[in-house]
Amino acid sequence: MPKGVLGGTMQFAEVAVSVPVRGNQSFHYRVPEALAEEIIRFSRVEVPFSGRLVQGFVLAFNNPPDLKKIKEIKRVVEQQPFLDDQLLVLAQWMEQRYLCGLGDALQSIAGSAIGKATGTKEQDVIIATPPDNAIEGLARAPKQRKVLEVALSRPEHTKTELAKLAGVNLQVVNSLIKKGYLSVKATEPRVELTPSLPVLTKEQEHALAKIRDAMEKQKPQAILLHGVTGSGKTEVYLRSIADTMSKGRQSIILIPEISLTPQMVARFKDRFGNLVAVLHSSMSNGERYAEKKRIRDGLAQVILGARSAIFAPTERLGLIIIDEEHEPSYKQDENPKYHAREVALKRAAQNDAVVILGSATPALESYCRAREGGPYQLVTLAHRVDNRRLPRVQIVDLREELAKGNLNIFSSPLISALSKRIEQGEKSILFLNRRGFATTVLCRRCGQVMKCPRCDISLTLHNDQRLKCHYCGYGISSPLTCPECNSKYIRGFGVGTQRVEEEVKKLFPGCKVFRMDADTTSRKGSHKEILEQFINGDGQILIGTQMIAKGLDIPEVTLVGVVSADVSLNIPDFRAAERTFQLLTQVAGRAGRGEASGDVIVQTYDPEHFSILTARDHDFISFYHREMSVRKALCYPPFSHLIRILFSGISEADVMAAAEWWQESLKGIVEETKITGVEVLGPAPAGIPKIKERFRWQLILKGAVSTDLRKVAGTLLQRAGIRFKKVTVSIDVDPLSI
Repeated sequence: MPKGVLGGTMQFAEVAVSVPVRGNQSFHYRVPEALAEEIIRFSRVEVPFSGRLVQGFVLAFNNPPDLKKIKEIKRVVEQQPFLDDQLLVLAQWMEQRYLCGLGDALQSIAGSAIGKATGTKEQDVIIATPPDNAIEGLARAPKQRKVLEVALSRPEHTKTELAKLAGVNLQVVNSLIKKGYLSVKATEPRVELTPSLPVLTKEQEHALAKIRDAMEKQKPQAILLHGVTGSGKTEVYLRSIADTMSKGRQSIILIPEISLTPQMVARFKDRFGNLVAVLHSSMSNGERYAEKKRIRDGLAQVILGARSAIFAPTERLGLIIIDEEHEPSYKQDENPKYHAREVALKRAAQNDAVVILGSATPALESYCRAREGGPYQLVTLAHRVDNRRLPRVQIVDLREELAKGNLNIFSSPLISALSKRIEQGEKSILFLNRRGFATTVLCRRCGQVMKCPRCDISLTLHNDQRLKCHYCGYGISSPLTCPECNSKYIRGFGVGTQRVEEEVKKLFPGCKVFRMDADTTSRKGSHKEILEQFINGDGQILIGTQMIAKGLDIPEVTLVGVVSADVSLNIPDFRAAERTFQLLTQVAGRAGRGEASGDVIVQTYDPEHFSILTARDHDFISFYHREMSVRKALCYPPFSHLIRILFSGISEADVMAAAEWWQESLKGIVEETKITGVEVLGPAPAGIPKIKERFRWQLILKGAVSTDLRKVAGTLLQRAGIRFKKVTVSIDVDPLSI
């Protein structure tokens, strides 16, 4: 038994369970004698809860307030899930910040259980550590005996080499590692610096000087690195990491989607060799265990990964870099709905570390914080390296194409430009912005989009042919003719990547075309495979969604075509203009990154929209001021804060009843607490009103002060309990999409 005060041992463990509990709730369980030697603080265990078995984390060993109905821990899932006191404090902060359960926060930080995985790095070596008479004890296991004999006679081979020498498969070697007859010895870390580093531009030198100055102050700081596409932000990252390593500290680098950016991984490993650890969801349990152990042991000093890598178990964290910091993928969709940028700032505060937020198109909230007097320091890279020109952007008005009788999804200028690139042997990218699922009703003659008169947000077409606003609930029947020009060319708008591929093959028979979307990249490693074939093979055109808009550096690409800028522009969300500007700018930045200049053709039914015009001119500052004036007038973030409360269930009547009860209760709490400036909007159907046979409604809390909103919502969470057993309630603090 763990040492304690009850009968000389501690018989009870306090466990934070990963279930929808509210507030600072943990529960006591008896530690059974059989598990007493296995369970330690932070062990992941399986415990009974409400008639089922759930996972939780041991926080402490102490006496429960009430000894009645104390249940036993059933089993140890993972003895040490790479948690420590600092990460526990982080989980407690997440609990308050995102109104989630402590168990959910710990689950998010620890990730899925990976046990005592036998995963090793290929460069790690195996040494023999058998007990006495081990050889004789393996008389009935000849393959294992052979491996052990080889390991004893030829020390320090890799696992693969050992298996080959013994003539067995890797499973036999793993079995001996599990028994403790063999041990893994990590190779000594080394840095493999590129022999000749690129010469920095004056802007890069200035940026690096600012970052070094922040590091010397040894206090938490955030720097917004605003650099145009191709300005050399990655080289600034690499030099900053090297500086951090020279101080004996570790760095975490977040990129939007690790599987989509093999070039970034290769570039970091070329510079820092096996000091780089990679973390992402498609890794096996063994791979993740090995990488996390290297990080915790200090053998990996550079941690590269997607959103969840922000929780890497670093001992001496000195630098956090968030590349493409504006990307929505840094926001978690499931509970707890954290944002990696906010978690990074909290971890930096815990470790006196520096955070670098890099983007050519920063989030409006980030740029606002970097203005004079804000908490972020602004550093700008306004020019591409080697004085390369930004690509020329041409806007094509699809209304004019329609008037000319062109009903094809490609305009005449885009067809001509694609034909020219194919003849010249250059590569092209066709981008289809397919963010969001809602269908927008648009007039193809005048470009009019059906919008809510109360919210200035595009209405969503539902199956009953009614247009609804997902902010305030306003609704009308979908018109048969355009209310602006009386045209009959008004309909739901949307084109898929498969259709684009088919049209390309019709127009250019024999052209080598690759497509990257959810259908073609479901298999592990398929992203890298498609990109390598396109880059190194005879591929001429790459078609894709937002996954090809970022992280690609392909010098041979001289043309980017945006099939429709309107899909993102007219999604029913107040961030639609910002997302459109960001995506157009990012995808345009894929063109002209080599010696040849690049061209971008943007097709749209709304060529006068300011987000499209400013993207054409690569003018973030003008876009920022224009969009901020709209946000200020309508009191949208960053001039306010939002909390989205989503209700879902099998019965729509139950869901609506729960949403209405919450609406009335929230208003009552606002009056009771005398908190001013808080609005309760809705209830209204969610953006996707039904998923997997579950109806979805939502409420929006809106106010100037985030802590006020969280106080109101948190108070009701405590009171609501399990009032509506058949309705799931989900809280999203500062949602990126509604």
